[in-house]
Amino acid sequence: MSTDSAAGGRPRPDPEEFSAGGVVIRGEDVVVIVPKRRGQGGQRVLGLPKGHVEPGESPEAAALREVREEAGVSGELLGPLGEVRYSYERRGQRIAKRVAFFLIEYREGDPADHDHEVEQARFMPLSQAALALTYEGEREMLARAISRRPADR
Repeated sequence: MSTDSAAGGRPRPDPEEFSAGGVVIRGEDVVVIVPKRRGQGGQRVLGLPKGHVEPGESPEAAALREVREEAGVSGELLGPLGEVRYSYERRGQRIAKRVAFFLIEYREGDPADHDHEVEQARFMPLSQAALALTYEGEREMLARAISRRPADR
């Protein structure tokens, strides 16, 4: 919480950002990305495709759009996996972040067709990604996706 001096010092909520992303499964693989933006300590990040929900856009539509843009692939949305919540600091201000993730079954596309915000996109074996994803919340979303995959896989 921040203090708003114009409101008599009453606490005001920190700004919150809302994003959506996808766990795209193809057989025993999942699509992962290495964004150009580095982690807090300057390290490379291995993550799942995600991004801001645009005004008037549903979280589901945003997840499918971000997967297409950041990972170069598209698929069928199978359902929600849950949300990851965290906060970060930008220009001295604490920002709360909420990301809704969805299970997506791969249909088409090539991870090499990713956008300029991504250094690399590729398929990775599920078991390897479960250990290699940088952030715990995204590893949890992957674990949920693995447990909810269609039974005929």
